[in-house]
Amino acid sequence: MTATDSLFLITGATGNTGAPTVKALREEGHRVRAFVHTLDERSDRLKELGAEIVAGDVHDFAALSAAMADVRAAYFCYPLPAGRLLDATAVFAEAAIEAGVEAVVNMSQMVARRDAPSPVSRQHWLAERLLDRTPMMITHLRSTLFLEWVHWCWQRTESEGVLRTPFAHGRHAPLLGPDHAAVIAAILTKPDLHQGQSYRLTGPAEVDHRDIAAEVGQSLGIPVRYEPVSVDAFTSALTAAGLPKILIEHIAAIAQDYHEGFFAGSNNLVEVIGGHRPTTVGQYVASVRDTFDHSGRFALPQDRLTA
Repeated sequence: MTATDSLFLITGATGNTGAPTVKALREEGHRVRAFVHTLDERSDRLKELGAEIVAGDVHDFAALSAAMADVRAAYFCYPLPAGRLLDATAVFAEAAIEAGVEAVVNMSQMVARRDAPSPVSRQHWLAERLLDRTPMMITHLRSTLFLEWVHWCWQRTESEGVLRTPFAHGRHAPLLGPDHAAVIAAILTKPDLHQGQSYRLTGPAEVDHRDIAAEVGQSLGIPVRYEPVSVDAFTSALTAAGLPKILIEHIAAIAQDYHEGFFAGSNNLVEVIGGHRPTTVGQYVASVRDTFDHSGRFALPQDRLTA
């Protein structure tokens, strides 16, 4: 097949991994159908890249079936706060099978397992098992914590930056969304090489949050400190901020797994499969420097934590 013979479906196409996957595939000349929940400026940017845009709900079998027409391989990514992963996986799988889709890349979690403390992580494990029982070529991506978390938990003051998380002094190798995309695109285009695999994806180097704070500070040229907070204090503050209950419970469970070392370690799979060395903390901060002029979505001021 030539590059333009195959059509690839990307769900969650405006998200952290979906949007850069669309971009990566289009840059290689592939036909891409972007399945989005809402038509907005994000979907407009995908259209400008040359992607076909289809708006719908992954729980809508008719909409997803129509989107699967003529698709060779698809990327399945479900938003965590939506809370109905297993329903969506069943709809997606049946629509794909009926349409004759050959392969699926599934975004799972590094801590997906039958006895995970997070109900979301347990659902990801079950979703993997459901997809494994289909006739399609399936590849699961068990990713570590996203590098974007660095900004999501970032608080900026006039003179310094602060990272406050419930992850204590555990370690992981954070990985950026576009680095995931390089792997996703590579597998979609050559799925037979990755059939039946569950890839544990990490960034280039294992660090703790003190290391992360030091890299952020060096890149920005300002003092940055890390303040570990208790899981209870962190989740209480997120509850007060009005975040979805399912997300808060998942973060609490993830913190437990983090403390127990489930996210530790690093590997070179992104480089081997995706073709380039993944982004470091310092490189990420430098590339989005302006965003660090303000606090992130999960930033927790000290007064909120002690209230």
